[in-house]
Amino acid sequence: MLLRLSLIFLVIILFSCNKKTETIYNPTEEKNPYSLYKEGLDAFEKNDYFYANKKFSEAELNFKIVELAAKSSIMASFSLYGINFYSEAEENLKRFLKSYPADKHAIYANYLLAIIYYEQIEDERKDIKPLAKASEQISFFLQKYPKSDYALDLRFKRDLIQNQLAAKELYIAKYYISLQKWVPAINRLKIIVKEFNKTVFIEEALHRLVEIHYHLGLEDEAKKYANILGYNYNSSMWFEKSYKILNKEYQIKKVKKEKKDKGFFKEIIEMIK
Repeated sequence: MLLRLSLIFLVIILFSCNKKTETIYNPTEEKNPYSLYKEGLDAFEKNDYFYANKKFSEAELNFKIVELAAKSSIMASFSLYGINFYSEAEENLKRFLKSYPADKHAIYANYLLAIIYYEQIEDERKDIKPLAKASEQISFFLQKYPKSDYALDLRFKRDLIQNQLAAKELYIAKYYISLQKWVPAINRLKIIVKEFNKTVFIEEALHRLVEIHYHLGLEDEAKKYANILGYNYNSSMWFEKSYKILNKEYQIKKVKKEKKDKGFFKEIIEMIK
């Protein structure tokens, strides 16, 4: 909620009509775009985002100055975001970026797209698409605007997404372990080691690789992963568990399927709103 209020407050400051714009106003003209824009802005400031979107959209159609039409368009997108019309806001933002690619407000369009994808993440076990879309858009933004004021926020969100993608891989790996399907379990765990080795799930992933390889009689492979675990995380409880596996008779324990409550990422989103 705090993020949403901050965004809306920022939008009001950035996109309010300035005095220079008001001097062009012609009160005798019907459907005057400046009048429409002002109506939209007044509604926006009163949190009447539905009406604001209507007026900003009308203003865009009536403005003959491209820069002002672009400003109206992006304000319509923020209005749609304000009422959680994510699909419509996404569509409008993409149209904005296609119609006004050189506009100075493109940075806000790209940032809002990232936020829209991010806020639609609910449960990675159900649907990974929002995670993937958010990750892709955030990476694009950070590459294009690495020094912007919004980069720090999106880097934080990117790290959370990486952890959630790793959590999904670990969840699937544990499911395969519970079925004693060792090869697909190993493949999922190796994805974490290769692609998500900076996440909080790397330690358990390495331990599970030790566990499975030892169970299969592949002790050299088990020791290889145990050495990686010990070298990087020798104070970890997962290293202690791996050490015990390699130093006594051990049988793998079946991992109980976790009862799904609500997505880990959804809880994070609620905390940072």
